[in-house]
This record gives sequence, C-alpha cells and structure tokens, in this order.
Amino acid sequence: MTIALWRKRLCCLAVVFLLRMSPLSAQEAAVTGHVLMEPSGKSAMASSTVVWLAPQDPGPGSVAPMHAVLQQKNKMFEPHLLVLTTGSTVEFPNRDPWFHNVFSLFNGKKFDLGLYEAGTSRTVHFDREGVSYIFCNIHPEMSAVIVVLASPYFAVPDKQGEFSITNVPAGRYVLHVWSENSQPSALQALAREVQIGETNRNVGAIRVPVSAPAAHKNKYGQEYEPPSPNNPIYAQPR
Repeated sequence: MTIALWRKRLCCLAVVFLLRMSPLSAQEAAVTGHVLMEPSGKSAMASSTVVWLAPQDPGPGSVAPMHAVLQQKNKMFEPHLLVLTTGSTVEFPNRDPWFHNVFSLFNGKKFDLGLYEAGTSRTVHFDREGVSYIFCNIHPEMSAVIVVLASPYFAVPDKQGEFSITNVPAGRYVLHVWSENSQPSALQALAREVQIGETNRNVGAIRVPVSAPAAHKNKYGQEYEPPSPNNPIYAQPR
C-alpha cells in the first residue's frame, strides 16, 4: 500500500472519529447563567451563592466523593464556602497559635470537634445532602458554610454573578439555588425544571432576594462570653 493511500485512510478515520465525538461534546458542554442579587448593588454577594442541577433521570452509579481542606487561620475559616458531593471528607486543620473548637448544629451535618490546639487537625465525613454552617465555639467572628449535594453539576458564581456548570449531559434537571444571604423559603421558590439540550444551555438570569443574616450563638445555644486573657483556651500552651 502506498504512503498516499495510507494518508487518505487515516484522514477518513479522523473525520469519522470527529463526527462521532461532536454530538457528545455538544451534549456535555457547559451550562451558563447569571445570578442577580436583589436589591441591586449587592452583586459581590453572588460569590456566596451555589447553583446546581439535579438530574430528573439519574443514571446508574453514585456521585464520586471529594476531599477538601477547611483551615483555621488568622481567626478565620479558609475558604469561607465549600461545595462538595455526598460522601466527601473535609479536614479541619488548626493553623493558628491558639485553640479552636469547630462545630455545626445545622441540618447538613451535626458535629463537634472539641477543643484542639495548633498543628493538629480533625476530619469529618459528610454523608448526606444539606447545608452545614460552621462556627468556632471560642471565636464568634469565625464562620463558614459547607454545602453538600447529591449532584456533581454545580457552580459558584463570580463577583459579577456569572457561572458555568461544566460537563452537563443533555436531559431534564431541576435547577436549585442556595445563598448565604437569603431565606430558605425564598430559595425554595427559585427551584424550577429545565431542559438541557445541544443548543439551549443557558438558564438565564436568576434573581436572588437578599435578607439580613441572623446572629449565631455558641454550641450550647448561649451568647458568647467575652475573651479572657487568663483563660488557657485563648493562648497556645507551651
């Protein structure tokens, strides 16, 4: 067989391969949209929002779990927002030179990691869907949120409210929204069914109403006590 004939056959095979792959690429391209925080002028709050698609016809198999780190540093949780799939694990390392006590008493995952010192860490397994508001029982200014989903199709908008959910197959979904700055009833009203196809891959503008967040108490349901320099939990032991 001549070199020219080999080249012709290879070229034909490449065309067939691209034709077969193109529909799949179109079906699993990104789904885009735009979050608008209302009243207007609060667009930066969009980065504390999660948008996800729950398949109406889920295929076989389970969603792959993830692993993440939520560190305690400079009396802050970093990052402030984590979005994970069910079955994921999160490490909570203490990278401050003093004690912390991480806890959550909300519907996502209830846990209390107790008092632990600098250089140590704890791990939590998030085995079901839900929203966990994370606090420190010593420092009231510390807070974080972990959103656990049964769907891998999610995104956090940027500060301009734009988001892109990658690798979404064509099909029927329910679009959900969660925001740290909104009431649960308002967020539930935003849920709607969407049909994702090869061309209709933009869900448009999502208008999220903003409300004032409620103040939180310590893990005993009481007000935080003012820090005392004589209390050993506020300083790292030698």
